Amino acid sequence: MQPWLIFVFILVLAALATVAWRQDQKRRRLLRAWARSQGLKLVAEKQRGWEREYAAFRILERGHSRHTPLHIEGAVDGHRVRCLDYRFTTGSGKNRQTHRRALVILDVGTPVIPLCIRPEHVFDRVGEFFGHDDLDFESAEFSRRFHVSAADRKWAYDVIHQRTMDYLLEAPSVTIEFGFAEIAVISNGALTPDRCHQGLKVARRMLELVPQDVLAQLKGDHR
Repeated sequence: MQPWLIFVFILVLAALATVAWRQDQKRRRLLRAWARSQGLKLVAEKQRGWEREYAAFRILERGHSRHTPLHIEGAVDGHRVRCLDYRFTTGSGKNRQTHRRALVILDVGTPVIPLCIRPEHVFDRVGEFFGHDDLDFESAEFSRRFHVSAADRKWAYDVIHQRTMDYLLEAPSVTIEFGFAEIAVISNGALTPDRCHQGLKVARRMLELVPQDVLAQLKGDHR
């Protein structure tokens, strides 16, 4: 390769890196402003070990080099909220790939049971062929569009009743996970104000849709 071509190539890489850095700085400013508007705080520090705090969430166990360069935290209506700008890496060498996810985690204030609701994809149909079926529901459209897995089937059916299915069929395409005391709404891509707002809205609505008597039983309150 000619020296001048190498020089041009380096200039292009530098320009792209500068544009990406400026876009990221703008995103951080917007996130800080959104957090402030909600009474939350942006923490611009690299943090690892989220999988230890939220052991039920599968996404936090994937890959390696798992961390957040920043996150948002605080409380909304008495519930602790965290919005994670989450990153993890799979593969190595030429096959190395970094993945970005936006997680909005709402502490529900009572014990719940792990449950995952996510959009159905083609590999799920392959799994069904080999007997790895997900839960089916009365709504054929819901069962076709969503993959649901849970260790406790009764809990899944308690949570995903007709009103829940109606809501999810109209809601944005996200993955929803119940942990041991939290609800996480997971979107592909970096954390943005829109994903924070959307995730918090979905998490709060999912909590509202869980029957109160079901939550009371898990809490040990049989009054």
